Formats: sequence, C-alpha cells, structure tokens
Amino acid sequence: MYSKRTKIQSLSLTALLLFGAASSLVSAKESSPNVQPNIVILFADDMGYGDIEAYNPDSKIPTPNLNKMAADGMAFTDAHTSSAVCTPSRYSILTGRYAWRTHLKRGVLRGHSPALIEPSRTTIASMLQSQGYNTIAVGKWHIGIGQAETDYWGKIKQGPNSVGFDYFFGIPASLDMEPYVYIENESLATPLTGKIIEASRHRRQDGEGFWRKGLVGEGFEHQDVLSTLTNKAMDQIELATQDPEKKPFFLYYALPAPHTPWLPSKASKGQTGAGYYGDFVVDVDNLVGQVNNKLKELNIADNTIVIYSSDNGAHWGESDKKKYGHLANGKLRGQKADIHEGGHRVPLIINWPGKVAKGKMNSSLLVLNDLMATLAAITNTSIQQVSGLDSVDFSTQLLSQANSEHDRGAVIHHSFQGMFAIRKGDWKLIDGAGSGGFTRIKPDGNSMQLYNLKDDPAETTNLVNKYPVVVNQLMTELKQIRGND
Repeated sequence: MYSKRTKIQSLSLTALLLFGAASSLVSAKESSPNVQPNIVILFADDMGYGDIEAYNPDSKIPTPNLNKMAADGMAFTDAHTSSAVCTPSRYSILTGRYAWRTHLKRGVLRGHSPALIEPSRTTIASMLQSQGYNTIAVGKWHIGIGQAETDYWGKIKQGPNSVGFDYFFGIPASLDMEPYVYIENESLATPLTGKIIEASRHRRQDGEGFWRKGLVGEGFEHQDVLSTLTNKAMDQIELATQDPEKKPFFLYYALPAPHTPWLPSKASKGQTGAGYYGDFVVDVDNLVGQVNNKLKELNIADNTIVIYSSDNGAHWGESDKKKYGHLANGKLRGQKADIHEGGHRVPLIINWPGKVAKGKMNSSLLVLNDLMATLAAITNTSIQQVSGLDSVDFSTQLLSQANSEHDRGAVIHHSFQGMFAIRKGDWKLIDGAGSGGFTRIKPDGNSMQLYNLKDDPAETTNLVNKYPVVVNQLMTELKQIRGND
C-alpha cells in the first residue's frame, strides 16, 4: 500500500513529465517536501485546568505562552486523563489503553518498579517509528523500567528504548522519588556512587514540597532538573532537523513540573500570587515558549503539531485555595488523585498552523487515550491490528475549520484508590462514595454518585436517587467496558 508521501511523489513526477521537464528532474527524495508533520507532545506533571489564563481569566499565574498556544490553535474544555494520577495516565497517552486493564489497579509506580508497558504493546512511538519517524523521549518516564536497585549500576532494560523510542534522556519517576539520576538510553548519565540523599519535607528558601530519602547520582541537583531536561529537548529538536534522511520527528517531552517539590527558577520566583507552585507554573509556561520559538527559529513550525496537556489535575486542596485565592483546577470539584472533575479534567491545547483552526474552544468530551488513534489517522497509519485499544479518532473535529463537536461515546475515569466512574454525554456516574483520592468528603449515605455536568459542573448535587434508570444504564455500560479487568 502506498503511503501519502509516495502518492504525492508520483503525482509530482507525472506532472513534470507531461510538461517535458524530464531532463531536469532530480530524485523524488530530493525534490519532495516532507509531507508527514513533526509531532511534539508537551506533557506537564500535576498542572491544573484553572492555571492557564486562557481557561481561567481569574488565574493568579501569568501564562502568556500557553495563552498564545490557545489563541493560535484549538483548546479543549472537556478533555480528561484516563486516571487522576500520573503512572496510569502516562501509560494511557502512549498506548491508547486504560491502565486499569493492566496489573496496576490503583496507585502509581516508583523509580525501581518493573515496566508497565508490555514489550509487545504498540505505542505512539513504535507506531510512528514504523512510519519512518525519529522518535525521542525526554523527561519524566514513571512507567517502570524493570530494574531492581542494584541493576541501576548496569544496563537499563525495558525502558523507553524498548517501546519505540530511538532516544531517551530523563529521570525514572517523579522528582520526589529515588533514585535521583539521569538516564540516557539504557545507561546512567549520572553514575551512582552509593551516596544517599536525606528526605526533605519542609518549606525551603528555594521552594516547597518534599522528596524521599534515597540514592542520588553524581552531580544531580533537584533545582536544575527542569532546565536540564528543557535544554536536552531543545537540543534534540535541533538535531532532528539535521537528519540527513530528512525524517519527521516525534518528541514526547514529559515535564517533571509543576509536581512537587515546587522549585521555581530564580527568574520566576515571586512572579505570581500562587506561591512556589504558581512560580513553578511560570517556568512551565516559559519552556512552552522556548519550544515553540525553537520550532519557528528552525523554520519547521508550520509543519509541526504541538500538543500541550497535563497528566492529571493539580495537587491543590482547600487549604491552598484559601491561602492564595487561586483555583488551580478552576471551579471544578476535587484535586489530583480524586474521581471528581478536578482530578482528571485537564487542559488540552493543539496547534498546527494552517490545519487546526485558530482560537477555537472545543467542548467535545475526550480522553487523552484518543491521541493515539488521532495521530494514526493524521499520519495515515493503520492501527486496526492493535488489540485492546481504548482510543477514538477525533482528527475530523481537530482539522475542521467549523465548530465541529465530537461524540466519542463513554469515557471511564479512575482514581488513585481505584474508584471508577463513567461519563457519557452530560451524565457522570461514580461507582463509590467519597473522592477515591486525596480529598476527604463527608459521606451522604449513598454508595454511588450521579451528576449532570451540564447543569452542575462542580458536582454539588448527587442525583443517584432521583434518576435510577440513568444509574442502571450507566452501570451496565461501565461493566461492559471494564469486561474482565
């Protein structure tokens, strides 16, 4: 089967022959432009729906670069991660599957955990790699790398290189999880010396939050991680454009920020009304600007899809709201880890100059699993042979210049503690009481929760006793989708 690139090359040659220009022809490889777009995913860590001014005009954090992305592209207002915490969300964005279909039924992995992505599992990276893409991962992995503690001294197995990435540079898990090292492909870039760093659990002059006690690599400094990773991402973009084969590239930059510890740069410190967290978000916004400016500087912005999102909602509870008056998750209920909207409704902004309409706010219901099927459609990749996909293509709506809504069917939500919910249309049914996460909620005597998000986006009124037919319909569909998980 011919690829889109092959078809365009054939048409170009035919046209030139018809006009009698065969004598001046160069090879199709030299004369044809790269028709496949470059793809960049910027995946923040614990950044809320309400931090970006384009989503929340009352945000106490200036986000000019993300505002510009929203003005230049499409911003989705009802996009969700597959889980309210990071490991399962990262698994889902790369595989197009819900992580609760694996052995991980609750919680997250650690820096020494075995790999969660099965060796035979198709990922966005391996899918694009099969299409001739140069595939690059930079940043926080946190999907397991199959290592015991002592294995860090040798070759690293079952990491990003084993699931479709040609190159990886980053950290094994969250910035508060040991071992504190940089990994480059299958080796340590910061050798372990046996040094142990003590846990830090207090407010410091340079930031706030904590990290756990554990092994630390030579020269590793928590404060420098975000800038180190950003510089590496920029270098990799530049190197990718120098590829002699002119391959398109896919960059998955999984930021370690603004997850705790909140360690803003000196330039960002004190720039917001939301404390160290808000200042750290400024650093995230700045790096978005750096990446987009680099694409323009290299003259590849017009042929690059840039996607910005977050792995779950912000870790921002009621005490933070009262202290700063900032709503990191907007007016949504809950926070990171929770089954309520604040736990998993996230910003999703997509730019592709000339292809994606400018300045559109799209209210279609999406889950980040859907990026796999969507990018497959855009790059003319068949994923019919991929089993167990929970991914639905929304490329038609993304590339439409009109206000086109997308009906992807039901979305399944999952909390830190393993609580499930199903969302379909305006209705959301939670199969449990409480938050299923970090937020403590006074019981209302019901074992389930039903909300109409059109009328009650803040999930204030439980309608489970008022609409038993809706409850039964949604519960039946939830069980069907879950199957034998």
